[in-house]
Amino acid sequence: MSKELDYLSRKVALGHLSRRDFLGRAAALGVTTVFANSLLSSAALAEGPVKGGTLKAGMTGGASTDSLDPASWQSQVPYKFGRQWGEQLVEIQPDGKLEPKLAEEWGSSDDAKIWTFKIRKGVQFHDGKEMTPDDVVATMERHSDANSKSGALGIMGGIANVKKDGDTVVFTLKEANADLPFLMDDYHLMIQPNGGKDKPAAGIGTGPYKVVTEEPGVRHIGEKFANYWNGDKRGHADQIEIIVINDSTARTAALQSGQVHMINRVEPKIVDLVKRVPGVTIQNVAGKGHYVFIAHCNTAPFDNNDLRLALKYAMNREEMVKTILRGYGSIGNDFPINKAYPLFSDDVEQRTYDPDKAAFHFKKSGHDGPVLLRTSDVAFPGAVDAAQLYQQSAAKAGIQIEVKREPGDGYFTEVWNKQPFSTSYWGGRPTQDQMYSTAYLSTADWNDTKFFNEKFDKMLITARGELDEAKRKQMYRDMAMIVRDEGGVIVPMFNDFIDATSAKVGGWVPDGNQEMSGGYALSRCWLNA
Repeated sequence: MSKELDYLSRKVALGHLSRRDFLGRAAALGVTTVFANSLLSSAALAEGPVKGGTLKAGMTGGASTDSLDPASWQSQVPYKFGRQWGEQLVEIQPDGKLEPKLAEEWGSSDDAKIWTFKIRKGVQFHDGKEMTPDDVVATMERHSDANSKSGALGIMGGIANVKKDGDTVVFTLKEANADLPFLMDDYHLMIQPNGGKDKPAAGIGTGPYKVVTEEPGVRHIGEKFANYWNGDKRGHADQIEIIVINDSTARTAALQSGQVHMINRVEPKIVDLVKRVPGVTIQNVAGKGHYVFIAHCNTAPFDNNDLRLALKYAMNREEMVKTILRGYGSIGNDFPINKAYPLFSDDVEQRTYDPDKAAFHFKKSGHDGPVLLRTSDVAFPGAVDAAQLYQQSAAKAGIQIEVKREPGDGYFTEVWNKQPFSTSYWGGRPTQDQMYSTAYLSTADWNDTKFFNEKFDKMLITARGELDEAKRKQMYRDMAMIVRDEGGVIVPMFNDFIDATSAKVGGWVPDGNQEMSGGYALSRCWLNA
């Protein structure tokens, strides 16, 4: 059995067998999913790396409004490109554990209120300057400044002070937080020269690739950085390129024709077709990502909780998962946490489609007339189809939903977080605290449902410092119920991350933290000879 699995895992590493098929064969042999995934990771490393060439990705999630400023990153392309040229203090691995990056080690006081990070020496920025603890402090200061409009502002709010102490950086927190090191993996917190205070969009970092071409909404090119401190493990190609291809059909055609070597966001409805393309491998992995319909709790008519409940009961989740995800995901329950989180409570009653309850709450809300829902192909794979399905299920409850299809370019700057009812997605976060702090804390810049709940905020802060796991789990359950029953988010489904690679790609590592191998595909992978 061992020889057969080794053989099959090598076929996956070479792109000759899909991960899904491998896991099916492994399960038939009585092997656990965890062990099977470890074999895949080992095989990927054993088969390479091969150095050289230009590794290309075709990706959705790029717009002409994109910037190299990490504080502004909202969608896939700037974030995934940023993972190649920038780095954080730590990096979360596929198994959920933390690995040192620009911080060599870290520790905390007994009460988890003071954290120290020892900063790695001898690391160069792309401009030739050495990274120092001062750059780390400045980075944290910038993302803690409300004027920066940083996407990390929600998680930085609990930090009272950051200062240098020799070769370490000391974080003093307002309240205890046992998860602070995980927060430092946030992709906005790329360490920049002087924290990016001088030139936030210069694209200068410490990653394996330096920026050489930046054409927002078109393409992004990185060239291997000769003085990269971790060159044996990352950055195998001489050059990487992301080509923005927001159309799903065009993206698939680009992979099939060899224009690109990998693509993100394969729509579930075409997965079986893509699997038949010679030399193409579907790379899918379950994780914490979820598709959402978001309503602003502070904007009429969505400021009425009965209307929000009506919209939640009008959602046919089972149909949505079956039709949109085609088995590549699971049902959601109107809060952003699933079983992928270690402190998930599985005893929360599942909300189901109920036209009668939807009609009851809609009538009670006093609202009359249609509800405008904005969507776009870039919101998530199948978002327009999902909006139309929702329109149909809501109609059976007497609720008229008007679907407006918005252009993909600029959707995440002009619609998401600005318009009162829209479709969107979240890739999930490493911990429940980070997910809630980023999108549901009242003061979070990315509080995209405009959910302002003092009780929730207090519970979130208390849970951060609770070291008793059982008590903390109960707190998170209580918070989930508040979001589920009072919030403005509808979470019909948790999605698998579905990418695809050509036979030329080696070194792919399954990583449920995010799509495209946790965001690191272009620096983890290589081109087979």
